[in-house]
Amino acid sequence: MINKKLAIGSFLAAALVALGIGQSKLQEPTIAASNDTMAPAFQVDPLWPKPLPNHWITGNTIGVDVDDRDHIFTVHRNTENMFGGRTEIGLALGVAECCTPAPPILEYDIEGNLINAWGGPVEGAPYQWPESNHGIEVAANGDVWIGGNGGPDSHVLVFSRDGDYIRTVGVPGEEFDSNSTTAFGRVAEIAIDEEAGEAYFADGYVNKRVAVVDVATGAFKRYWGAYGSSTVDDDADDTYTPGQPGPDVFRGPVHCAEPSNDGLIYVCDRGADRVQVFRPDGTFVSEHIYNPATLAQGSTWDIAFS
Repeated sequence: MINKKLAIGSFLAAALVALGIGQSKLQEPTIAASNDTMAPAFQVDPLWPKPLPNHWITGNTIGVDVDDRDHIFTVHRNTENMFGGRTEIGLALGVAECCTPAPPILEYDIEGNLINAWGGPVEGAPYQWPESNHGIEVAANGDVWIGGNGGPDSHVLVFSRDGDYIRTVGVPGEEFDSNSTTAFGRVAEIAIDEEAGEAYFADGYVNKRVAVVDVATGAFKRYWGAYGSSTVDDDADDTYTPGQPGPDVFRGPVHCAEPSNDGLIYVCDRGADRVQVFRPDGTFVSEHIYNPATLAQGSTWDIAFS
């Protein structure tokens, strides 16, 4: 199986990693100068994936994961407003022979062949599709977890790998509250600790916390804020000035919450250019600052481990 989380140096050589998935995906490893740790060098395969059927095109691809069969799952934003001027989707609008948005969840084999496509809002469905897709995680049992950072997206959806609905975690359309145990605040990413049977939510674009739920049932288990705080003040000052101590709350978006095989959880506080490290119970361990003058959308977008 392809390693889903690729080690970047000894810890984190770059918080934002561009991945090109294809036949040349892990070629030419280099040696990290600090401790002789193997660090992969990535090469983009411009012909991956292969052309899609049905005149399909994709919008912003906002998540990628790999299952135990080495199938690559992506989630993209396929609503009309994701296509500039909407001229690209002339077939969907009935004004041209090409093109139409592909379903939001696409599954490929390693050669880039499309295996399956599903998802999106369905009238009368027992779930509410996210207004704006964000993040995808495929569990060891094949279940697909999908986040969202649109207006009413206070929930996470779980489907089978074939697109059969399993459950909603949280309540769609709830008022955002970083101390809620029933709903979330525009979850950016989901990461699963298979051994513990827990899913970590980077929560999120509105909330300022890490939330943990049970993988088997979706039951809420615990949460914490910056520096391991057990409660989160959503109204606290989150001003960030490069060179000065960071805010006492996550500035946000909380853009990743990744368990590692060292038993720790690495959390991206993107807007504050930092990664905070915790034990699984939320105990604060350390903080690491990256490119502190980035400002704007921040520097710590994601983390990848082997």
